[in-house]
Amino acid sequence: MKHTGRYPELVGRVAVVTGAAKGIGRGIADRLMGEGMSVVAADIDGASLNVTVDSFRDAGAEILPFIGDLSVDTEVDRLFRETTDRFTTVDLLVNNAADLRRRRLLDEHTDVLDLQLATNIRSPYLCSQRAAAIMRDHGGGSIVHISSVGALRAHHRGLPYDVTKGAINAMTMAMAVDLGEYGIRVNAIAPGVTFKGDRPVDEAERRITEERIPLRRSGTVHDVAAMVAFLASSESSYVTGQVISVDGGITAQLSPSGPGALERDGRRIQPVERNET
Repeated sequence: MKHTGRYPELVGRVAVVTGAAKGIGRGIADRLMGEGMSVVAADIDGASLNVTVDSFRDAGAEILPFIGDLSVDTEVDRLFRETTDRFTTVDLLVNNAADLRRRRLLDEHTDVLDLQLATNIRSPYLCSQRAAAIMRDHGGGSIVHISSVGALRAHHRGLPYDVTKGAINAMTMAMAVDLGEYGIRVNAIAPGVTFKGDRPVDEAERRITEERIPLRRSGTVHDVAAMVAFLASSESSYVTGQVISVDGGITAQLSPSGPGALERDGRRIQPVERNET
């Protein structure tokens, strides 16, 4: 919680952030509390969530932890019941929780497919439905889905994850059209290569990867969190139905440069099979 609030209209508002124990979700919760919001931090990993919540409370934040599996409908209901019991309303929902595993199509992975359909699609759908009902009765709000650049340009070996993120993009547009009359805006953020800071990193591999990103660096959780704060604020009051890439330019380029590219007539040509993020 090292942020100076940029959006005073967010002070005292209520945000629900799923997958908030670590990585991008934790960074989002941190930024929103730095903006003066009360945050409901939800995660299936109770041990990690408790550590995160304790650190935020030590910094003086108002945070409500929720430990539960949001791929289960009754747990979604419990999340919003406990939220409204404590805070009455919901002003912002950030659907960040997701199963990130990837498999090849011809590998046996129906268990991963079923879990990702429940966690990556059904859960944010139902969370959005519950949150939107509350927002409608309190004058509007903002829903932000965390998508991926893999929804637009497939990862090498990106199944079934990329499929679920493509559904998130479609969900964003459909929900924005459906909920606009209630003053509820729905947008998505598609992060690219993002340094989450919660596990060791091979620095040599990281440098190679960053050479292939137009801005020549990985993203951070703070980059994503800053966009969430903007989409929650009145500064984005005319923005809805959009999927915003926070990716350093990855989705803008056709052939990445950097190590591993081929030379042809003095130009560097990246092999297609290495075009992954």
